[in-house]
Amino acid sequence: MSVAGRTSKVRLEDCARPFEPGGSFADFLSTLPDILKAKELKAFAAEIAEAAHVKQPVILMMGAHVIKTGLAPVVIDLMERGIVTHVAMNSAGAIHDSESALFGVTSEDVATNLQDGSFGMWRETGDFINGTLTRVMDKQECGFAEALGRGLIEAGAPHLSYSIMAAGVRLGVPVSVHAAIGTDIVHQQPTMDGAATGEMSFRDFRVLAHAVAGLRARSVVMNVGSAVILPEVFLKALTVARNLGHDARGFAAANFDMIQHYRPNVNVVARPTLGSGRGYVFTGHHELMLPLLAAMVREQLKG
Repeated sequence: MSVAGRTSKVRLEDCARPFEPGGSFADFLSTLPDILKAKELKAFAAEIAEAAHVKQPVILMMGAHVIKTGLAPVVIDLMERGIVTHVAMNSAGAIHDSESALFGVTSEDVATNLQDGSFGMWRETGDFINGTLTRVMDKQECGFAEALGRGLIEAGAPHLSYSIMAAGVRLGVPVSVHAAIGTDIVHQQPTMDGAATGEMSFRDFRVLAHAVAGLRARSVVMNVGSAVILPEVFLKALTVARNLGHDARGFAAANFDMIQHYRPNVNVVARPTLGSGRGYVFTGHHELMLPLLAAMVREQLKG
């Protein structure tokens, strides 16, 4: 048999090329191989760009590590440009978001502070988050993220431009926070009110469910760094949307993480796109992957 008649997976025209210094970002993208994950990342960036172009939902779900690795400005830029239409985070994300805006620092040394019991016992963080949720619950109809975003604005947080929650209020882009009681440092403090935390997080579940109900062909959902909370919450929100008669099918879904886990791959990528839609899985560090993806999307929209 001759190799001429064989179907081959790799063609030389798909190979990478060395990047020439001084070139543009578009030049750099053109040097990437059109093979495996490089090809898929380009395709997923095109999915997001198309969704933004035709004004379809792009839902970004994220773990707290996204903020801890310095990516809040990238997320906020995507919100400001109308690319990301909803941000959902766990309540650890709300902690890092609040601390960044209020204090200009976040993320303590857990191993060291655990030894003397000081881990997570920072009064200002608990007072702001727990106090805001308790104060707002009976006075306003907003949820967890909006309450904290407005609280940061009203407090004149000195680093407000780094807050995703405050950006959501400023831009009118829905942000939701999904808490699991007992998982976060503010839950171990005397200001913790389980009723307020549960009620405000439940309101944000409804906010997310409303966003999920708008998913359709050419919409996008992406999960970045949440291994359990957001994949579980998303699956239930999708069930509610479909149970109420919303189609919520045909969208593209992707999971980005440093290590791939069962729930994100099944609950975000596989099950929701079964029979329709497209699924993607990318492994890599958030501080590299998310800025690269955002830049690729912006480059596509520029054209």
